[in-house]
Amino acid sequence: MNNNPYSLIFGQEPEQMISRLSETSDVMESFTRENPSQNVYLITGVRGYGKTVFMTEISNRLRKNKDWIVVELSSEDDLLLELAAELSSENTLAEIFKSAKINLSFWGFGLEVSNTAPITSIQTALTKMLESLSKHGKRLLVSIDEVVSNESMRKFTSTFQILTQKKLPIFLLMTGLYDNIRELQDAKNMTFLYRAPKIDLKALSIRAVADNYRKNFNISRDEALSMADLTRGYPFAFQVLGYLTWENDGNYSNVLDEYRRYLEDYVYDKIWSELSARDRLVLNAIANTPGGKILDIRALLNIDTNQFNPYRKRLINKGLITGEKRGYVSFCLPFFESYVIDNYSD
Repeated sequence: MNNNPYSLIFGQEPEQMISRLSETSDVMESFTRENPSQNVYLITGVRGYGKTVFMTEISNRLRKNKDWIVVELSSEDDLLLELAAELSSENTLAEIFKSAKINLSFWGFGLEVSNTAPITSIQTALTKMLESLSKHGKRLLVSIDEVVSNESMRKFTSTFQILTQKKLPIFLLMTGLYDNIRELQDAKNMTFLYRAPKIDLKALSIRAVADNYRKNFNISRDEALSMADLTRGYPFAFQVLGYLTWENDGNYSNVLDEYRRYLEDYVYDKIWSELSARDRLVLNAIANTPGGKILDIRALLNIDTNQFNPYRKRLINKGLITGEKRGYVSFCLPFFESYVIDNYSD
């Protein structure tokens, strides 16, 4: 067979990708309006739900527009300094800043303007840089992948809020796990993030996954649907099953053990290690309750509705279970219930 079109690499935009058209359109429309309706989006979801790929798709679309500047930052860096450094290192932008007499030599960026005092406040520097970009009709998108609530991140979001209050053309996309986003929102002076729209990435359409498999493996509709059902619409599972099936000459039934082990080794072990003892206890009760009826789960746990609901809500927010059917819960990730049973210990 030809080169494998599926990918096992987290965060890399794969050749075979099922786009999230609705969510992408929402962000693009909001950001590109003459008077933008939003300037920040938070993208959440469990590991492997395509947060980075989604953010990259939007970044790449905006990069094609000459009026947009896109800068990717890491939450582990000094974000404000890194942003100023990235902007000043681009030749066209550096000329704009020099024309505006923005002297950044104090920060060691090499952008020195004669007869102009260097700027010693990074917030002032960014303000002047954005004012200059605004005069040239340009907008800046900052993307930060897998945010954590550290000092650099808190300083950056605080400064971002000030810059947007001044109506400067800066926009922000951040991805993160539910707990990390929540911790950042709860930090002092970060309440504006609670008002920011959040895109909680959900499962892919089973039909869309089946159509992809049917086209690439030349199999029947029923076979494609059976194969797609094994992923439960989980984007990383879609890639893994597709990759392994491609390597096995299109026979997915022979790779199911390897498929399951791959999910466990590269995703589920990490998810499990980050759960509290009580969350594990509740998940084990759900896994051992055929049908997922909440009444039966509570009976197994010997807790009432008020005690159970906080766990239900948190596990839904983490993307591990769904409660779409009233009175019931079920697992979102393929083979995760059996993983829970195999790995739970009192």
